[in-house]
Amino acid sequence: MARLKEFDPDVVLQRALDLFWRRGYEATSMADLVEHLGIGRASIYATYGSKHELYLKALERYGRTTGLSSAEVLARPGPVLPAVRELLLSYADRPADGPKGCMITNAAVELMASDDEVCKRVETSWDKLEHALTGAMMRARAQGEVGADRDPEVLARFLLVVMQGLRVLGRGEPDPDRVRDAVDQALGTLQ
Repeated sequence: MARLKEFDPDVVLQRALDLFWRRGYEATSMADLVEHLGIGRASIYATYGSKHELYLKALERYGRTTGLSSAEVLARPGPVLPAVRELLLSYADRPADGPKGCMITNAAVELMASDDEVCKRVETSWDKLEHALTGAMMRARAQGEVGADRDPEVLARFLLVVMQGLRVLGRGEPDPDRVRDAVDQALGTLQ
């Protein structure tokens, strides 16, 4: 007879996500996971696979649970550029007691060059955001907020790069003036 799990795999996955997000992949050992998750090493392997597989599952969960807010902000009815400004500013914000930066950006900085699976997940996340930004820039062009000669896809790619730069700054304590000036410059470039 198979043994019943004495833990909720979804809750444990969220705890793993929180730990990886705070510490990164390399700085999180299997011993750290056992202690933080409150389950044995064998249970981790049986439920999630290796540390790497658990990290990938945590990264996927992060992408599913955080990507919607950006798309929702961009899809709001009305003028687009104020929503883009709000989104850009939110990309530099982080709670003082929370994880540093965006887990996707952190994964890109830490592992993208050396881990094909992480690279695929990062690219998928960026593709979704770029798609949402392209749609927003198409609306902005149709509403006259962006010049008719501007390519929405190129503008979206520009914004994606700016947003990822803001996420990297968000890993520390960015100078608010630096962030506001960069956001204002980016918005000025769109028009």
